[in-house]
Amino acid sequence: MQITIVEERPDTPDALKLLGELDEALWLHPYPPQSRHAFSVEKLLREQVAFFVARLDREPAACGGLKLFDSEYGEVKRMFVRPAFRGRGLGKTLLNHLADYAQQRKVNVLRLETGIYQAEAIGLYESWGFRRRPPFGEYQVDPLSVYFEKRLE
Repeated sequence: MQITIVEERPDTPDALKLLGELDEALWLHPYPPQSRHAFSVEKLLREQVAFFVARLDREPAACGGLKLFDSEYGEVKRMFVRPAFRGRGLGKTLLNHLADYAQQRKVNVLRLETGIYQAEAIGLYESWGFRRRPPFGEYQVDPLSVYFEKRLE
């Protein structure tokens, strides 16, 4: 089992496939429009989000991005592991990669927002050491959102 993680534009075929599957999964949950915070491919590009595709034995298996807010913090965006590839450590491997990317740029805090129905994602973030926090940046209090932060060593 070989995992490779490569920085790619979010509009490459593999990235589009992963983001499309993520969007399909999110639309299965009853979030109203004001509780949907996912960046479109265009916004990922416009906001200069560093975007990564993880492959397991060359098969696109997961993705995630990081938007840097100067040196204050990096926000994890569009994190997704395809269901067939879950339980193999890809999520933690991708988070480690995003943390390394942030620290190489002198950023030592990661933050993110996820929805309350993303139980597997919440479990991953909490097991990786993220702690719940109040909304940050442009986010408002939303009972359908969970906000997290982790300080990197």
